[in-house]
Amino acid sequence: MAQILNINRTGKFIDLFSGCGGLSLGLMQAGWEGIFAIEKTEAAFSTLSSNLLSQGRYSYAWPDWLPRKNMEVGELIANHVDDLRELRGTVDLIAGGPPCQGFSTAGKRDPNDPRNKLAEQYIKVVELVRPSYLILENVRGFNLSFKKDESKGQEQNFPYSLVVKKKLEEIGYGVSFKVVKSSDWGVPQHRPRFILIAKYGVSSNDFDPFSDIDLFREKFLRAKGLRVDRPVSAGEAIQDLETFGKKLIPNEDSQRNGFYELSYQPPQHLNGFLSLVRAGLENESPNSMRLARHSDAVRSKFSDILKNCPRGVTVSKSYKAEMVIKKQAITPLCKDLPSATVTTLPDDIIHYAEPRILTVRENARLQTFPDWFEFTGAYTTGGKQRKNTCPRYTQVGNAVPPLLAEAMGLLIEVEMRRAI
Repeated sequence: MAQILNINRTGKFIDLFSGCGGLSLGLMQAGWEGIFAIEKTEAAFSTLSSNLLSQGRYSYAWPDWLPRKNMEVGELIANHVDDLRELRGTVDLIAGGPPCQGFSTAGKRDPNDPRNKLAEQYIKVVELVRPSYLILENVRGFNLSFKKDESKGQEQNFPYSLVVKKKLEEIGYGVSFKVVKSSDWGVPQHRPRFILIAKYGVSSNDFDPFSDIDLFREKFLRAKGLRVDRPVSAGEAIQDLETFGKKLIPNEDSQRNGFYELSYQPPQHLNGFLSLVRAGLENESPNSMRLARHSDAVRSKFSDILKNCPRGVTVSKSYKAEMVIKKQAITPLCKDLPSATVTTLPDDIIHYAEPRILTVRENARLQTFPDWFEFTGAYTTGGKQRKNTCPRYTQVGNAVPPLLAEAMGLLIEVEMRRAI
């Protein structure tokens, strides 16, 4: 891909708040060399490690001074200040997606949410390492103002993106940001994302890596074998994983018995998207294909939604009340349109043709993870464990779509080429 865009320089990056590795994978696919990644949850780091630390298709050049284990970014700063300073001049890019719950429009949007402060840890590492470029990915709410709540002492009525921008400018970075639609970049879901790109040693007024983004987007999609005139649909991404009339076999990559999965047979003719995600696998089946065990009542409710509700649109409040559905949001997919945003909650989305939730692999397809990328750990957790664990559905929902990350990585490489 880099050669197609006439880029011949390989940059080196660090990934903070890496999750299971979606952002890292995309950057590596764009030709970047990963140095290391920091992720606090054991389960997500296990997935990242098994895919990107095993000397397989891609691998980090992990430094000897850093343990190969899950840790918080605060722990990295506390224990390795000198090691981080010594990286100055050797790192081209720091990438990261600080946890976004405090900014999400799907949540409470609390300006005092402690998770908002994780962006400051990102900035602290930037101060120590001083890379040439930065990329920060987050939900679109990162660029929306908070509503004042005087009863809670909330005075901030401006986007947190401006706080981050000011702090980065104070340490010498020119900053530019944009909210992009993932579906514009070959991702088969709408998923609007906030993307910040910064460059050291320039003014924000003189830095705009997004200036030619429409032309770049067309080149990127054509190079990936994807259509330019319309987005990839949910059906194009997961139609080969439909189960009606097909053989099911016992699922063997779960910690629990009694689950089944599709006996996968790849289609004879792959569309452009499937050609990307199936590349290099031939007839191999992807992992994380476990089908949910829905009760008859749940299947009946899902069937009613598929029969009576518009596809690709969140079920209305009135219909939820009528059907006694307590979920905040549930969306039946439309086969011919991109999916709703994949979240960490498995039952936020219903399959377009079958009365069931999606499998982890189907969600991973909608997030553009290739089929060779294997997820590890429990599929789901509930109750009190949910806040402290990161099962497969959560790993996928929290990830940066690798295809979008690849595009942004190439966009930065184009900017680097201009500077040479």
